[in-house]
Amino acid sequence: MAPIGKIYSYPNNPRVYKALIAAKYNGLEIAEAKDFQTGVTNTTPAFLEKFPLGKVPAFEGADGFTLYESNAIAYYVASYKKDTKLLGKDKHEGAKIQQYVFFADNEISPAAATWTFPILGWIPFNKANQAKAVEDVKHVLSVLDKILLRRTFLVGETVTLADIIVFTALLNLYKLVLEPEVRKPYVNVNRWFLTLAHQPEFIAVVGEVKLCEKAAEPKKPEEKAKEEKKPKEEKKPKEEKKPKEEKPKKEEKPKPEADDDDEDEKPAEKKAPNALDLLPPSKFNLENWKRFYSNNDTRPTAINYFWDNFDKEGFSIWKADYKYNDELTLVFMSSNLVGGFFQRLEAARKYAFGTLLVLGENNNSAISGYFVFRGQEVPPMVIDAPDYESYDFKKVDSDDAAVRKDFEDFLAWDVPIGGKKVADGKTFK
Repeated sequence: MAPIGKIYSYPNNPRVYKALIAAKYNGLEIAEAKDFQTGVTNTTPAFLEKFPLGKVPAFEGADGFTLYESNAIAYYVASYKKDTKLLGKDKHEGAKIQQYVFFADNEISPAAATWTFPILGWIPFNKANQAKAVEDVKHVLSVLDKILLRRTFLVGETVTLADIIVFTALLNLYKLVLEPEVRKPYVNVNRWFLTLAHQPEFIAVVGEVKLCEKAAEPKKPEEKAKEEKKPKEEKKPKEEKKPKEEKPKKEEKPKPEADDDDEDEKPAEKKAPNALDLLPPSKFNLENWKRFYSNNDTRPTAINYFWDNFDKEGFSIWKADYKYNDELTLVFMSSNLVGGFFQRLEAARKYAFGTLLVLGENNNSAISGYFVFRGQEVPPMVIDAPDYESYDFKKVDSDDAAVRKDFEDFLAWDVPIGGKKVADGKTFK
């Protein structure tokens, strides 16, 4: 039969697999656009006229219908057949399927990306970020293992879009990092995953899935090595600290070193948060601002509210620029990088608001934005985040007209910034 449309994307994109597997179950054909070049094809006027964000995957139907966002494309393909079983048999199952669609995007994909993208060479490796991602993945697998204890499939008695989307979200984990000892505890998830992997419709798209035997390592471990080595050098070679202690008290090397370490570290952890809570009351309520920003038009309503209420004595504004823009590749990967940073700022949520944008296009982009912090310095909880060293934070003058305009543009996301279009972004609130 003739294809119902074609998909634009780079090769072997798991996001594309969602729609292609759904098509196999519905007996449909979807063509993959030939000669597609990331950063070239999707920047042409003809492509952007159909898909304004320039993102992939993007779908163009044989009837001229256009669609982007992988889950939307997968849903469209799943619903294309009138009597499909992919969307559940009733509204309850349909809602459950949507639950797992969001579950995959919010709980699996960010952690999977943080763990596997450095291996694929798509983002720099960061040891602390990876450690957090590993724990997040294990937690998700534990949840799924309980769900699948007495179930063959996630929803109903047959394969649905829920299974397809969660499977594709886990695919690179099973192929690259979930070595036998790591995946061993998740018996039910493993059974479910292999059941799907052996279905003809999955094989036709994904091919034979070879499970990981030994976890792959990042392709470029040197990237950001300085960030990873510094804490190690400070903790392990205690000889570096001993000479400082030996001069005044040679006989008490071990005890003063431990005592001094405690004295140096504990105030830094306990004092800073208390200092923010003990600042004089401010007329600017950060939580009220976050709600107002979320529920009102940015221009002019939210922006006017901000400047009418902002207290420059109790709060400060900081510009944040990513240091390694030359390493950024695809826009969605850069967006995932920002999302991971925000996830690790949870401890600072009470004291911070921020917006970081991905400006430009695939293979030619930059991450930049602004933060509003309680007090006049960057909060310790932000400094403690592993990603902090990847950004240049500079305090700005909120009375400067140019700064105000730039800050407003970053809040609104509605105009090019620094000559680059807003490709994507996230808000920390």
